[in-house]
Amino acid sequence: MTRPGRQAGGPKVPERAKEKRSARKEGATERSAETRSVEGERDRASSSARAPLAPVRDEGPVLEGRLTIDLGAIAENWRALDARSSAEVETAAVIKADAYGLGAERVAPILAAAGARSFFVAQPSEGVALRAILGEGPTIYILGGYAPGHRTGFADAHLRPVLNSPRQLQDWLAGPAGPAALQLDTGMNRLGCEPSELAALGPLPACITLVMSHLACADDWGHAMNAEQRTAFVAMVNGLTSEGADPVLSLGATGGILLGGAYHFGMVRPGIGLFGGAPFRDAQPVVRLEAPIIQIRDIAPGEAVGYGAAYRARRPMRIATVSTGYADGIIRAAGNRAAATLAGRSLSYAGRVSMDLITLDVTHCPEAEAGAMVELIGPGLPLDTLAEAAGTIGYEMLTSLGRRYARHYIAPGP
Repeated sequence: MTRPGRQAGGPKVPERAKEKRSARKEGATERSAETRSVEGERDRASSSARAPLAPVRDEGPVLEGRLTIDLGAIAENWRALDARSSAEVETAAVIKADAYGLGAERVAPILAAAGARSFFVAQPSEGVALRAILGEGPTIYILGGYAPGHRTGFADAHLRPVLNSPRQLQDWLAGPAGPAALQLDTGMNRLGCEPSELAALGPLPACITLVMSHLACADDWGHAMNAEQRTAFVAMVNGLTSEGADPVLSLGATGGILLGGAYHFGMVRPGIGLFGGAPFRDAQPVVRLEAPIIQIRDIAPGEAVGYGAAYRARRPMRIATVSTGYADGIIRAAGNRAAATLAGRSLSYAGRVSMDLITLDVTHCPEAEAGAMVELIGPGLPLDTLAEAAGTIGYEMLTSLGRRYARHYIAPGP
């Protein structure tokens, strides 16, 4: 949007966005206290609702894995990413797919208490559930956009669509017609309006309060497409006019934040970085995943381990069978490639990952015994290390973690 005094290389942030950011920072302490005051009651109600899904446990060794989620680390990661941008830039929070598999019911209030006032999820059902968790204050965006079949949900939960096409915009204006975002395609060819479609729209309706795009290669800081997409974004928004106030502009998620201020505009939208994933190398670890050894056996050279006899011992070995598998989110491709840890020792996967079990080489680990908990993800074995061994990314690992783990949440400190 071209206005007097605006440079084409860097659109300014609307004044009302600055005011919103200032109010958010001033109110963060008060909101934190309010959230803590109701957190215990909410957690008790949530625990009661989930009770039928939880295994009955007594003291002693167990057969199920344990997933520990550090809520304080999530809040600190949000603050650290927030500090990377200036005070005029709002830092939102992307918590789609049930907060990347870690539980939006627990994660969202922590981020709101830390200062996040805008949240992004993918689908309307996620937005409706998030509104019930957060109440009426925060803004909730739906990245998938809008379709008339969701009209009631959008209206009742006061959700804002990220409109991705002229058709979605038309449907929105014929329906709820409240505040919304508009996404532009700057080269990713996934979602968003093409330059020709944007030009055909004419002046943006006043209901469009946010204009955004998404970087395809932001996790690779030297990739040429980052600058290409920024240039395309600036060209597209500088050609816009609006029937209302200038909308806030947004381009960067976690990777975009780390690319620097030229990619921040009026709002940034961190997601994976909140949960300790790459490319945010300075993130505090959020997840620790452990699983128990069920049985240990000695095998001779030439004996096979697991399905397909895909692993054969080259020497006398001790093999531990551990209670977790691809049904729990340990990607099958990790077999014979990944490692776990116990007592500071690296334990290689030996054989294929099966539905409920993995097998580890514990030949040189005297601490390995039935009932011992091995670490699959944690401070000594980062999320992205396991993901790389499985030929995937941290996003898939987190969102694949199953419901059979006993989940333990570490509350933020005072």
